[in-house]
Amino acid sequence: MRILKYIFLLILLAFIGVTVYVATQKGDFEVSKSTVIQSPKGIVFDYINDYKNWETFGSWMTKNHGIAFNYPAKTMGPGANFSWQKDGDEGFIKTYFTKENDSLVQRGNLNGTTAAFHWKFKDTIGGTKITIHCRGKMDLLTKINTFFSGGMSGLLTDVFEKSLRNLDKTLDYEMKTYSIKVNGITQRNSGFCLKQTVSCKIKNLSKNIKIMMPRMVHFFKKNQLAMAGKPFVQYERYDEVNDFVTFSVCIPTTKQIFVASGSDVTSGEIVPFTCLKTTLTGDYSHTQEAWKKARKYIADNGFKENLAGKYTEVYIKTIDDIKQPSKWVTEIHIPVFPKAPVASPTLVLPTTTPVEPAQATTTPTTTP
Repeated sequence: MRILKYIFLLILLAFIGVTVYVATQKGDFEVSKSTVIQSPKGIVFDYINDYKNWETFGSWMTKNHGIAFNYPAKTMGPGANFSWQKDGDEGFIKTYFTKENDSLVQRGNLNGTTAAFHWKFKDTIGGTKITIHCRGKMDLLTKINTFFSGGMSGLLTDVFEKSLRNLDKTLDYEMKTYSIKVNGITQRNSGFCLKQTVSCKIKNLSKNIKIMMPRMVHFFKKNQLAMAGKPFVQYERYDEVNDFVTFSVCIPTTKQIFVASGSDVTSGEIVPFTCLKTTLTGDYSHTQEAWKKARKYIADNGFKENLAGKYTEVYIKTIDDIKQPSKWVTEIHIPVFPKAPVASPTLVLPTTTPVEPAQATTTPTTTP
């Protein structure tokens, strides 16, 4: 019994000694990792800038399916953030600075351990060079846990390597896998909606749609409004010469709803029109190709665009429905004039009035 007591005492003293040793060590850590992603810089930056995409490549997220993610209305750009919980662990990260297609600065907290993340994006041969630099400070419990796991630097290096490798594979497949189908002529039905209208340069259109769409969805949830259909974008003006576009991000409602004055959200009406419907399955980077294919169909089949109608994109499946961009579904509705029905030629047969044969007469012949 005494030997067991001594052994237990030695183990206890050793544990206390290790704990004291670890506690007296500096809790600071710093890690950097670089790699080349085989995708254009703009696509890589936009993908990382939106926290909703992190579930598809973050190594600690993809392998832990029990994580509960919480996303606010803003998930990209300065001020964007998200949080997660798993088995008592809680994490939070927020973006404090962005320079488009160049750099990101974020700060996070996991159970008391804080860290700052600096992302740098550079064009290079074969794609985009990403450098992620992390600097932080551990709390006591994290120092003890990571001490027996090879240290925080080793753990983060492994996480960064796997995450960046996942990012490269994800972008390579998800961005290149898409399909475009011209469905044909259909009717856009009438109804009501709530909308937010803005104007911007055409090059900023995609970014602004990604920012505004979650805000509109959040507006409906916050005010407990029922959505009567999928969100859509309605183009009010598209001026390529002056690089200017005015558009509305809309969500259908079950009835007409009036919003208090001063709000950037207004009430709208969906006017019915005949349109050519084209479906894009895949990432939004292929949207322009889908528009070109739709317009080619219009020209090849003798239709004429109705400029008085509303050019529309309906977002059937988005990142809120499924994380993989290759499975997003967008419908493009181009207003056209319906073709006039072509009358089938009617064969008219000539009519004749029957004529009765004339009666023959005999003139007597005389001989001189």
